Amino acid sequence: MTARLCCLLIAALLCLSVCLSTTDTEGAATDPEKPGVCPSENLGVGLCVEMCSHDRNCPDDQKCCSNGCGHQCMDPYKEKPGVCPSKTLRIGVCAEMCSHDGDCPNDEKCCSNGCGHQCMDLHKEKPGSCPRRFFGVGFCAELCAYDIECPNDEKCCRNICGRECTSPFKV
Repeated sequence: MTARLCCLLIAALLCLSVCLSTTDTEGAATDPEKPGVCPSENLGVGLCVEMCSHDRNCPDDQKCCSNGCGHQCMDPYKEKPGVCPSKTLRIGVCAEMCSHDGDCPNDEKCCSNGCGHQCMDLHKEKPGSCPRRFFGVGFCAELCAYDIECPNDEKCCRNICGRECTSPFKV
C-alpha cells in the first residue's frame, strides 16, 4: 500500500510540475517584448550569471540582454533621429563597424556604406543655394541625395533630369 501511495504522490507532483511549466510558457508567449534593442555584446565579458531570462524580469524599460557571457537587465539603446546618407555611389569598408545607433558616438548613426555598416554624420544642409538651371546641362542620374554626400562645400542640387554635386551660389 505504501508503494502505491508513493507512486500516486509522484504522479501527482509530476502532473503539477507539467501544469506549472506549461502555464509559465504560455505566459511568456503572451508577454510582449519591451521596445528597443539591447546594447552590443562587444561591451567586454560580463558576469557569467543568468540574472534574467525575459524582458518581464527587468524593471521599467530595461530589457534582458546578453552581456557576453550571461544575461542581465540593461537600458536599451534608442534609435537616434535622422536619416542615413544614401548608399548611391558610396562604397566603404566591407566590415561591420557598428550594428545599431547605440554603437555610434554623439549624433552619428549606424548606416550602410554600400558594403558594410559604419557610424556616419547625419544629413546636414551646407550653406549656400543651388544655382538655377536654365539649360540642359548635367547627368540624367541621381548622383547624390543629400549635401553630406558631396565633397568640400558642394551641395546636392537638381539639374535638368537628376541630382548632382554642384558648387553653391553664394549671396
